[in-house]
Amino acid sequence: MASLSRFSSLISCPASNTDETHSWNSKENTYNFLHGRGAFGKPNEASERKGLFSDRILDLLKVDQIEPGRIICSLTVNPHVTNPYGTLHGGAVAAVAKLVAMACARTVVDEDKELYLGELNMSYHSASAVELEVDGCILKRGRNVTTAAVEFRVKGTKKVAYTARATFFTTSVSKL
Repeated sequence: MASLSRFSSLISCPASNTDETHSWNSKENTYNFLHGRGAFGKPNEASERKGLFSDRILDLLKVDQIEPGRIICSLTVNPHVTNPYGTLHGGAVAAVAKLVAMACARTVVDEDKELYLGELNMSYHSASAVELEVDGCILKRGRNVTTAAVEFRVKGTKKVAYTARATFFTTSVSKL
């Protein structure tokens, strides 16, 4: 294990298995890759507005059905939330899963309780660039813990593209 003084963080990484004589062209390529995606630029004013990402995610969803313990939505994939391959970005999938799971939990948890996401497990089965059906349901509801599952299926074929499982902790809101 290498000493921590060699690294700029507290996490120690194994020594690189590249040849020491390897040229650093890859460093320049990495910089160009990040620069081309705006990593070193100043964000525009609209992107600094609170809730921008949530608004973009909400714009993708259309609620089809709501009942206690279950929500079904349609998810439209647009270029704002795709990766370089043109499919739905993994972060967008996780954001939608969290949103649908929390909305699903809200259908069964009392209004006077706050919900806190404790854990979100994601499984990416296959990439998708088409409209998806998002089905969220409550798996378990207890006094202080609620667990929800979210399944993303391709609208036409019903093939499962992504699955998620979210655990929420609840606490009563204190009244002053």
